[in-house]
Amino acid sequence: MEVSNIWFTLLSCLFFMGLVAYISYRLTKGEVNSSEGYFLAGRGLSGTFIAGSLLLTNLSAEQLIGLNGQGYRANLSNMAWEVTAGVAVIVLALYLLPKYLGAGISTIPEFLSKRYDDGVRRLTVLLFMFGYILVTIPSTLYSGALAVMQLFDIPSLFGISYGQSLWLIVWIIGIIGAIYAIFGGLRAVAVSDTLNGIGLLIIGILVPILGFIALGDGSILQGMKTIATQAPEKLNAIGSSTDSVPFAAIFTGILFANLFYWSSNQYVIQRTLGAKNLAEGQKGALLSGYFKLLIPFFMMIPGVIAFHLYGGNLASVDLAYPTLVANELPIYLSGFFLAVLLGAVFSSFNSLLNSAATMFTLDVYKPLFAPNADDRKLIRISKIFGTIVAVVSMAISPLLVNAPDGLWDLIRKFTGFFNIPIIVILLMGIWTKKVPPMAAKVVIIFHVIAYYMLVWGTDQLFGLDLGLNFVYVYGIMFFVEAGIMLVIGRVGKSRESYRIPYRPRGDMTPWKYAIMSSILLFSAIIGMYILFSPIGLAYSDGIVSPWFLPAITALIVLAVLISLWSIRKWNGRYAHYLNRTPDQAENHTP
Repeated sequence: MEVSNIWFTLLSCLFFMGLVAYISYRLTKGEVNSSEGYFLAGRGLSGTFIAGSLLLTNLSAEQLIGLNGQGYRANLSNMAWEVTAGVAVIVLALYLLPKYLGAGISTIPEFLSKRYDDGVRRLTVLLFMFGYILVTIPSTLYSGALAVMQLFDIPSLFGISYGQSLWLIVWIIGIIGAIYAIFGGLRAVAVSDTLNGIGLLIIGILVPILGFIALGDGSILQGMKTIATQAPEKLNAIGSSTDSVPFAAIFTGILFANLFYWSSNQYVIQRTLGAKNLAEGQKGALLSGYFKLLIPFFMMIPGVIAFHLYGGNLASVDLAYPTLVANELPIYLSGFFLAVLLGAVFSSFNSLLNSAATMFTLDVYKPLFAPNADDRKLIRISKIFGTIVAVVSMAISPLLVNAPDGLWDLIRKFTGFFNIPIIVILLMGIWTKKVPPMAAKVVIIFHVIAYYMLVWGTDQLFGLDLGLNFVYVYGIMFFVEAGIMLVIGRVGKSRESYRIPYRPRGDMTPWKYAIMSSILLFSAIIGMYILFSPIGLAYSDGIVSPWFLPAITALIVLAVLISLWSIRKWNGRYAHYLNRTPDQAENHTP
């Protein structure tokens, strides 16, 4: 890219980013003066803002670059991490979100303190902080910096080394993202995420269209036909045992990983905790599940298109998407694309930062050091802690350049240190009344040691490679730890019945289309796997097999019938279940 074009890209990028910042400022001005306004957007977020923020919080340069790289390298089996998230979203919307909002909580550790005790609360905060500060936030900044450096020749532009360029971009991204999170609070994050989300959808649709046109020599339909008939195995999402995501892993480790991420990960569900009522929270959560179905189309299909355009000639699989964008995106859209890319990185970064500061302030500082602190002091402490986390993360992030190959898998492996124990103690706390706090503490300590041993320890310490895919370890640990909690609950013979108090702060009337939307979403997930399977677009003897149309037709008919049945039979019962009196709710065992 010529220097003049680079400057045009940078200046137009600054324009779009400034526009998002200005609109976010205007829409949130004067609404972060209270702690509830700062941490939970005044509990006034609508479904649209929740969905937009959830989408951008989840998507970052890691997925944009990494998933397209996997599509270029192998097939679509990695879409399991994204598409099946809809199942966890359904669990959140219909089951867990009513419990969170019914308890009137601000954080997941607070929810656990109500069910167990403050010791469990602090241990879960420690787990979250370990994951956020040492792994998730630095990797988000690092992947964003890599994406920018792959798309634009930053070292040549500024006449500095690769390492200096990396530090420069990481700190620019970190400082801008921190301003949103530290000074704007959750509402500013949600508004800017929604605006950037619109841009991401535009770019997400535009890039594969331009790729199809290039592949079809000017004909988008010919381009589509090419990827469907030439090397159709690239469109197969049914992973084999040799793929990085075997199909069986969807029903084991990935299920629990997604359940943690979408149902108990503070930086994700904090948006739903800020909903103005249950109905809006359910709308936002379920709408984000539908958005996740689009991920294969604009975060994996471009990688397949790149395979057909460039073959195996790229130096790295992670260059698939940047190369396609650099070659096919018009220069006048390059600044808009860069703004959207950075917006996705900002979203993940500032969401993590906002959640880390929220948990520290409300789950550590206030209960331990200043139970009577006013809103102004809590916000000030949150800003100080958020600044510290931002600086530490920006200092750690460039050091990841020295990490071994397979950084993306390494990130997911490290996430395993805290995702499974949190979802286990959360679900066991909801499903049981007699399991004591000690059981949760034992599981947390046990998990950290056992997970390390199964994934790394036996090989590093004893030279014994167990050959277990870490995704399968997720599933194994879930059931083992749930069993440990039940055994401790039985042996401990606790006479006290632990209950989560029912103190809703808003209208708990469910969205009248929540169940129907969940059924249709689940059906659409199945439909995605039919589409990208050997009876769909991965069919070797044509575009699709003769079984494709009957399978899709049967799925649609069944989904419509069950949806209509749910409106007639289930909606009333579900609303009644959620609108019980506090006494009834406290004495109910699911």
